[in-house]
Amino acid sequence: MLEKILPSNIYTILSERVSFNSLNELRFRADKPIVVAVGAKRYFLGEKGLTGSLKDAIKASKVMIEDMIFRASECSIYSVNEQIKKGFIVTKGGIRLGLAGDMIEEAGKIKTMTNFSSLNIRLPHQIKNCSLPVFDMLLSGDHVLSTLVLSPPGAGKTTFLRDFVCQLSERNYAFNVLVLDERGELDLGESSALGNFADKISFARKKVGFENGIRSLSPNIIVTDELGQEEDLDAVRYAVNCGVTIIASAHADSIETLLKKPAFKEVIDEKVFSRYVLLSLRNGPGTIEGVYNENFSRVTKL
Repeated sequence: MLEKILPSNIYTILSERVSFNSLNELRFRADKPIVVAVGAKRYFLGEKGLTGSLKDAIKASKVMIEDMIFRASECSIYSVNEQIKKGFIVTKGGIRLGLAGDMIEEAGKIKTMTNFSSLNIRLPHQIKNCSLPVFDMLLSGDHVLSTLVLSPPGAGKTTFLRDFVCQLSERNYAFNVLVLDERGELDLGESSALGNFADKISFARKKVGFENGIRSLSPNIIVTDELGQEEDLDAVRYAVNCGVTIIASAHADSIETLLKKPAFKEVIDEKVFSRYVLLSLRNGPGTIEGVYNENFSRVTKL
C-alpha cells in the first residue's frame, strides 16, 4: 500500500536503501526534513537513504503532504472524512496516517480538517511471538485474565495485542474473541493476523462496539486498543459486569503515570484488570519492562 501513497522518488529511496520491515514511522512536515523512525532511533531521509545530516535531508512540501492524503483516501477525501475528523486515516493493511492542520468546528463539533501541514505515517508490523515471554502470566489455568497493556506512543502496544490474540488461536484456546478495532490498526488485512476465533468490529466508538458486540456476538474476550476517555472505561466496566474478559491498552510510560490518570481511578479501585503489562522503547519497540497484578506488585522479573 505504501507505494500507492508515497511520492515515487521517496518510495524508491526507501525500497532500495531501507528495509520496510524495520520502519516504524515516516514523518512529513511542510518545509521541514522528512524524518524516519527505525526502532527507537530517528534519522533524516536523504537521496542516498538514512542520514544524520540536515543538509542532505529531503524536505517535504505542503503539496506533497496533501497529495499523499488524497492518495490514501483513494481519491475521495469525503469518503474518509469521519476518520479525518478524528485526526487520522487508516488504509488497507492497517497503515495509519496521523494528520495535523486546521480543525473546522461547527456547533461545537468537529466538521473536518483542512490546510494539512503534517503527516505521520505509522507502519504496523506483525511480530510473531512478541507476547510469548509473558503469555502464561496472563492466564490462570484455562482462564484469560483481564489485562491492560501500557506503553508510551509507538512502543508496541498494538503489536502486542495482535500477537496475543493470534497466540490464543495457535494454542487452541477456542474463546470467542471480539476485536474492537476503533482505528483500524489491529487487523493487518491478513487472514492469519487475528487467528481463527476472532470477530471484528471496526471504526466504532468503544461504547457502541462493546454494547453491540456483547449483544450480538456473545464474546468471552474483548480486545481493544488505546483506552483513554471516561466513556471508554465505562464501556470496560459494563463488559466486565457482563462476565467478559478485557484485553486492552493505554498510553502510560509507567505505573505511576497510569495512577495519575483520573479516568482510570474507578477501574483501578475496582481491580477490573488483574494484570498490567508495561512496555517501553528502551531496547526498541515492545521491550517488556514488567508484569504487575491488580495491586501493582510485580508478578515476576523478566
